[in-house]
Amino acid sequence: MIRPKLTVGRLYKETRERLKLRLLTPNAGFEREITDSELHRPGLALAGFLELFTYNRVQILGNTEIRYLESLSQRARKLAIERVLQYDIPCIMVTDNNEPPPELIQVATRRFICVFGTEYPTTRFSHYLSDYLQNEFAPRTTVHGTLVDVYGIGLLFTGRSGIGKSEIALDLVERGHRLVADDIVIITRKAEEILMGESREIALHHLEIRGLGLIDVRSIFGIRAVRVHKRVEVEVQLVDFDPEADYDRTGLDEEKTNILGVEIPLVTLPINPGKNITVIAETIALNQLLKIYGHHTAEEFNRRLMEKMREKERQHLLNLKMRDFLDKDFE
Repeated sequence: MIRPKLTVGRLYKETRERLKLRLLTPNAGFEREITDSELHRPGLALAGFLELFTYNRVQILGNTEIRYLESLSQRARKLAIERVLQYDIPCIMVTDNNEPPPELIQVATRRFICVFGTEYPTTRFSHYLSDYLQNEFAPRTTVHGTLVDVYGIGLLFTGRSGIGKSEIALDLVERGHRLVADDIVIITRKAEEILMGESREIALHHLEIRGLGLIDVRSIFGIRAVRVHKRVEVEVQLVDFDPEADYDRTGLDEEKTNILGVEIPLVTLPINPGKNITVIAETIALNQLLKIYGHHTAEEFNRRLMEKMREKERQHLLNLKMRDFLDKDFE
């Protein structure tokens, strides 16, 4: 999926209210591109150490940096600012309602670098801004499928066009579950290898049912029938039933699928007339919940079966031993 590049202007537009940003310079630097999700505090750079200065990141000036600049003479302060702003810095954020030195505003304006102010303390502001940037730079892809929240488990239904993904989602919604996305699912890999799925904005909360057309799930079933995004936890691949195919019947050999480098369980579900796919989908979600809580049904059954077989073997050996003893009893 191709995303628009992140410019300073787009960052300001999309985070202005949340981050309580104030533009302190002209907007001549709005076209500068932000290419790194990390932030940088240029304290050492202002002091003259520029060997490890990551100038391509958004620069944060907190209480420490501002107090340091205020402690310098006017000539030394301007020299420190000129030394740092000679690089192609995307933008500068001044936190904690600090007033930046006039020299900073003058040099930044001349260099077409935007300076923003915020009332948030540095730590909180950095957390909010990092969250936004991490989401912007997170790897993402699009999948042709339908994502539904079933008992708190995100089931991603995939399969050929027309196999019935949307109809299954509609049936699940009617049974009280929640639609996340239909047709095109945008999947983003978050930190800690978490996959989050969401809908395209234009198709948000809509289902396409062949023969009926588009339906607005939120308007028909209510706000509780939809979600904006949900973690993708299991892929349910719908396939046409093939009597010659060998489908898994025990659950011991778990299939996996890889999305953006993250492995999640894959359930291949054959479709044939009369099969209640909705109930099976609910069972898949409940079974995944059991696994999360440490209970693996197939493994538990296999363990009991092996114990039973070992017990029968022990009993058989005991019977042979007793028979041998009696055969040799000549009294």
